[in-house]
Amino acid sequence: SDLQEEGKSAINSPMSPALVDVHPEDTQLEENEERTMIDPTSREDPKFKELVKVLQQWINDVLAEERIIVKQLEEDLYDGQVLQKLLEKLANCKLNVAEVTQSEIGQKQKLQTVLEAVHDLLRPHGWPLRWTVDSIHRKNLVAILHLLVSLAMHFRAPIRLPEHVTVQVVVVRKREGLLHSSHISEELTTTTEMMMGRFERDAFDTLFDHAPDKLNLVKKSLITFVNKHLNKLNLEVNDLETQFADGVYLVLLLGLLEDYFVPLHNFYLTPDSSDQKVHNVSFAFELMLDAGLKKPKARPEDVVNLDLKSTLRVLYHLFTKYKEVE
Repeated sequence: SDLQEEGKSAINSPMSPALVDVHPEDTQLEENEERTMIDPTSREDPKFKELVKVLQQWINDVLAEERIIVKQLEEDLYDGQVLQKLLEKLANCKLNVAEVTQSEIGQKQKLQTVLEAVHDLLRPHGWPLRWTVDSIHRKNLVAILHLLVSLAMHFRAPIRLPEHVTVQVVVVRKREGLLHSSHISEELTTTTEMMMGRFERDAFDTLFDHAPDKLNLVKKSLITFVNKHLNKLNLEVNDLETQFADGVYLVLLLGLLEDYFVPLHNFYLTPDSSDQKVHNVSFAFELMLDAGLKKPKARPEDVVNLDLKSTLRVLYHLFTKYKEVE
């Protein structure tokens, strides 16, 4: 009977309500010291899970050539090793830090150097720096997410972050020898527009806001430019916003401009889902990089979502290089 009870207990225990996950080291606090952890119910929120998943996939995509695979953000990023590689790749720079550091002091020194480089990039754009060396090193997931969201926005990562992600955070503080806990709400993302608004406005922002008449001239010039080449395939564009949204014309246009045939198995000629359209636009961006162009500031998802400003940015990017091509 004891064995049966133990078996029942083992089966049922995962079903019992989760308690706030307080690690032993989190309860061993100095006087007036505090620790924070995400409330378990917030960890189960679909939008929170989506945010973690998108950022994790983005890091793995960026670091694919380094053969680095991140499986858990707080466990893989706390020592500064992966953050160093990520920043070097994104900013195309080399940080002067030791490659491998195992001691806690060495890890924190490396983290300090990496975060100082991050701050130098982000501070001019007015990002609130809501993380510290200690919070990252203590595997504080909220601090790590704030850092990654800021980096993704700054480097215009080709990802779509879920909007309005808020988590409940449990704050544990030691006062007069006793632990006191409280809950606060922490906003991890707002709207994409508000987050992207922190960056320098470009000529297209100004055109949209202050010179709609000139904007029409730009659109006409770009339509003339793309049709000059697409007409060779008996294709014609009348509406920039919608006709480039599936990426097909963009891929074909690049083949014409660079004078090669794009194999049809590389992209979807008749895409019927958003994922296939994003694949096409992303593939076109890869062809641009192969042609020696810089990666467009727009994101594939924005072009697919009929964001005219993003589509114009991509086409103008091509126009500046290929306007003389017959």
